Amino acid sequence: MKLRTNLHLHTSDDQEDFIEYSFIDALNTAKIYGFECLALTCHNTFVDREDYRKAAEALGILLIPGVEKTIEKRHVVVLNPDRDIDAVKTFAELFAYKKTHPQIFILAAHPYFPGGYSLQEKLEEHLALFDAIEHSWFYSKRVNFNEKAERLAEASHIPFIATSDTHDLKFLDTNYAEIEVKEKTIPAIFEAIRNNNFTNTTFPRKLFREMTAHVLTRHIANHLERRKKRG
Repeated sequence: MKLRTNLHLHTSDDQEDFIEYSFIDALNTAKIYGFECLALTCHNTFVDREDYRKAAEALGILLIPGVEKTIEKRHVVVLNPDRDIDAVKTFAELFAYKKTHPQIFILAAHPYFPGGYSLQEKLEEHLALFDAIEHSWFYSKRVNFNEKAERLAEASHIPFIATSDTHDLKFLDTNYAEIEVKEKTIPAIFEAIRNNNFTNTTFPRKLFREMTAHVLTRHIANHLERRKKRG
């Protein structure tokens, strides 16, 4: 069977980015778009709630708990960990964690995008750690930071999978993967990705109308939220 899947989703549970919509909002939108599997991956906040899992299940959506961890100041998406993932801070610790938690799946998030949070040279340095490399929605015909990641994925025989890295629900269905699985379970999904049994759906965005506007909107929203928290 084929599952429409998005493995990088942020919601208002995120403690570092200001996200206007709730998990339930995202879930209902995902149902409209025909998604059958979502991974909740807030920044440095591992969210694994039974009520979320049941709400997703009621809509026929498999929920994968996860987190976008900051590892040595770089972003890494870890899917299906335990709560002890919170203690992992370095790449050496993440390697050790993976050995003792074989159920996890590690995704290299937007590795060559500008900004100090992207993996950059750390991806090649720790390539054996990653199960897949992310193809981000954030690109246009003129500007595409995914290209270097795609070349590395092909040369290294690592799956290159599309996600929306959703911070705005209007982009949820613009970049995703349809995964061919034997059964609708988390282990089956991870196995299928590792075996490249998936198809990416993706298309370039408008450079100024969508990409630049998105960056400015996120920056302003986060700035206002930080001021609000400071009182």
